[in-house]
Amino acid sequence: MLTIKQLADISGVTTRTLRHYDEIGLLKPAELSDAGYRLYSEKEVDQLQQILFFRELEFPLQVILTLLKEQKFDELLVFENHRKLLLKKQKRLTEILETLEKTIEAKRGGSTMTNEEKFTGLKTRLIAENEERYGAEVRENYGDAVVDASNAKMMGLSEEDFQQMKHIELELLEILKHATPANDVESKEAKQLVDLHKAWISYTWPQYSADAHKGLAEMYVADERFSHYYNQHVPGAAEYLRNSIHRWAK
Repeated sequence: MLTIKQLADISGVTTRTLRHYDEIGLLKPAELSDAGYRLYSEKEVDQLQQILFFRELEFPLQVILTLLKEQKFDELLVFENHRKLLLKKQKRLTEILETLEKTIEAKRGGSTMTNEEKFTGLKTRLIAENEERYGAEVRENYGDAVVDASNAKMMGLSEEDFQQMKHIELELLEILKHATPANDVESKEAKQLVDLHKAWISYTWPQYSADAHKGLAEMYVADERFSHYYNQHVPGAAEYLRNSIHRWAK
């Protein structure tokens, strides 16, 4: 048996984190000592390793908790999937580091970078972040072929298109912050939001579909990771955007 401090030392996780995992039911100790201290067996060590792999891939704690409680949880299969995802992450990080190295060299006067080279790393990072946060859900709903085509379209964006896409995103969020409190889907702001959102996603979608747009809007409300992106700017924003898309998407 390991004490909480011993488990913290061998895993690199703080005792505070381990206590939090216990409190939310993610990693319970095997037993408590007579003095009330947490004790962990080999089973909990293995479970913590699995948790840390999920955390490296940026899975939220509640999602990890749900996955570990699945009756059909296949540990070997999950480890194999971890390996595939981490190799993809490694590849993306390598590409970003290569872009950074080229940037540093160019700033020192050693070489010049094309605009395409400058933005390759940024686009790669954006794709990586989206894959890690939302990839599983989006692929389940739309399929690998659609997501891969979307990522390819993103990588093919010119610097001008990439900057325009970011500009539209900022404009969309600004209007959303002002329009959400009124909660009027019949307003001109609601229609403008949907037009902007359509333009934004069209930079990466292989082709636009109003039904797919509405389906995406449902994910914004159903999944807290999606809804947080909008609701962090103003409460209720994700639901208001969803309702507006259902009203105006064509």
